[in-house]
Amino acid sequence: MIWDELETGLAGLAADGLLRRRRVLDSPCGPEAVIDGQRLIAFCSNDYLGLANHPALIATVQDAAARWGVGGGASHVVSGHLRPHEVLEERLAAFVGQERALYFTTGYMANLAVAPTLVERHDAIFADRLNHASLIDAAQLARAEHIRYPHGDLDLLADRLQQSRARRKLILTDAVFSMDGDLAPLPELLELAERFDAWLVVDDAHGFGVLGPHGQGSLAHFDLPPSPRLILMGTLGKAAGVSGAFVAGDHRVIEWLMQRARPYIFTTASSPVIAAALLTSLELIAAGDDRRAHLQNLIAQLRDGLTGLPWQLLPSLTAIQPLIIGENQAALTLADQLLTHGLWVPAIRPPTVPAGTARLRISLSAAHTVEQVDALLAALRACATPHPPLPASPS
Repeated sequence: MIWDELETGLAGLAADGLLRRRRVLDSPCGPEAVIDGQRLIAFCSNDYLGLANHPALIATVQDAAARWGVGGGASHVVSGHLRPHEVLEERLAAFVGQERALYFTTGYMANLAVAPTLVERHDAIFADRLNHASLIDAAQLARAEHIRYPHGDLDLLADRLQQSRARRKLILTDAVFSMDGDLAPLPELLELAERFDAWLVVDDAHGFGVLGPHGQGSLAHFDLPPSPRLILMGTLGKAAGVSGAFVAGDHRVIEWLMQRARPYIFTTASSPVIAAALLTSLELIAAGDDRRAHLQNLIAQLRDGLTGLPWQLLPSLTAIQPLIIGENQAALTLADQLLTHGLWVPAIRPPTVPAGTARLRISLSAAHTVEQVDALLAALRACATPHPPLPASPS
């Protein structure tokens, strides 16, 4: 019976420590969360600048709902493209220094749109092995040859590009890798794209709003010049604190996506309320140097405080701080121990990360305080200290 197969599969996930669990929050997104009546300090959100519950965004949403209503009503290319959507795209393009931008409902949809619209059979996609699942799915959906190179291995990538006889080539990479927190070598990747006549598609989900001058993102962090072969995707539900995503680049690329990208054409436009909120969010990001400076201080505090503990801290200078535990059950056990200390840090396991590298993914936010990070460090030190053996029972 098909139901028996599902039950067997679910039992197997549980036995391997891979069963996922949803926790229901009774509080807004922020550095503190309430779950089942317990108040926890949360280190698991991608709300890197602490904007998800910002009063200015809430006020904007209230005003926009009164003026624009709450639904788009149709696809952008039919009748769902309202003025807030148009203004948002213009402001996003200007903010990241690109000619034009296209707004999408989610980052996953944006990634599913780009590669399959630009390449197809007889073409080739060259993808970092640690790319996000949405980029992997996009490469498969494109039906092009999918060549995955070892994480950050530029020499092998150059060799594969040189050997390829594909009609069109596309290099696909995260800018900040979501589970390791490290940055892709974007200047070198752009040089390879120029040398081998390829597109370079960069997913800046975890860099937009955090990196670069005024939070303009990873391209600005590396001071990359505009290039018609460079295509940027940024999400707006992380540092921007709202939801959605955008693709920005050469005006011809964006027009082609608007005309041909199925995830854009065949979906209802998101609420104009969201677009209005994002316009306010862009202003907060641009003026958020103090938030970014505080976040960098917290990152340094955490990394210094983790020195000497028995787990491997990956070399990340971003808000994503992965602490490698190893085995799935060991990561789950440590996460549960932290819960008893009033701290919520998620255990990340395969297939999200490679087997044997289960980890705690510590996500820092500008909304966290020094005291909250100190509490996390104290709890981790307590969990790392072996408990003395219990005294023998009297005979």
